[in-house]
Amino acid sequence: MTNITRKRADPGRVLALVLTLGLALVLVGGAARAVDLAVPSNAQLTLERISARDSYGVATGPALDGRVPTTAAEGQVARRSWRIDAQGLSTLQLMAPLRDQLVDAGYEILFECAAADCGGFDFRFALEVIPAPDMHVDLFDFRYLAARHDDRDGRVSHAVLLTSRTETAGFVQVVQIVPADEETPQSAGGDRPALGPGDSAAPEEGDTPLPVAVALERNGHAVLSDLAFETGSSNLGPGEFASLAALADYLLADPDRRIALVGHTDAVGGLDGNIALSKRRAASVLERLATDLGVPRSQMEAEGVGYLAPFTTNLSPEGREINRRVEAVLLNTE
Repeated sequence: MTNITRKRADPGRVLALVLTLGLALVLVGGAARAVDLAVPSNAQLTLERISARDSYGVATGPALDGRVPTTAAEGQVARRSWRIDAQGLSTLQLMAPLRDQLVDAGYEILFECAAADCGGFDFRFALEVIPAPDMHVDLFDFRYLAARHDDRDGRVSHAVLLTSRTETAGFVQVVQIVPADEETPQSAGGDRPALGPGDSAAPEEGDTPLPVAVALERNGHAVLSDLAFETGSSNLGPGEFASLAALADYLLADPDRRIALVGHTDAVGGLDGNIALSKRRAASVLERLATDLGVPRSQMEAEGVGYLAPFTTNLSPEGREINRRVEAVLLNTE
């Protein structure tokens, strides 16, 4: 499978008023063309990842009893996110124009919901969401939409939209799944090498993430960026986390390799409570690696430092979400 990733636009770059997203193939006179979605002129592309042949789980109903109904969509999968710096935007204001354009293009809305109506925590953490800071999702203020289009040849395309906001910015994630072409799709701006499954979001120079194994051996640690923890909770969300799979592969390849899983929190609450919470989070990750992925417990230990080692500011919701994390630290194997 060929992937192309564009990570975080140049801060000075602003998208044009109409951005060709290629959200689906729509037949016009028997020929396929891409749908053009209008986005605000101040929308900044934060991440673009395109996979030539991939699959994506499209949620088609609310979470019930901890489960979210999904349908597997296959083909070219493009994941994109935008940040819109503006105060007072609602999630409906962000979603409605995109929804209307999909409907005008002949899409059928499969499911749409807002926050609690979606199923809250269980629904949010069943979704594949681009990690912060490129995408931000407020558990109590987000909207979701899934849509489908069938062309005259019976080919199926899907579009999945997710919107959320902070006090100062709106966030939009668009996932498109269209019939696979023989040629590898190109992301806007060129051929930057793609990130594979299990890549770490710990930034290096130029904000380019490193794969987990490379980050461990080059930097001595790797942020497991796709893990999700709610403030005050030590529960690791459901799902198969690519970073854990990559970490498990790394450890299982050499029984002499050992890591410390180190939990971190945001700065909400007292130090003692946050240290205890961060250690429970690390222990939760260790348990998942041992129980589900078969990593020997002798190769791992779990520690927690609370809010003493922030990755970024705790003064914004996005910063606090980034700081709630677990890192793998490579230990001396000699």
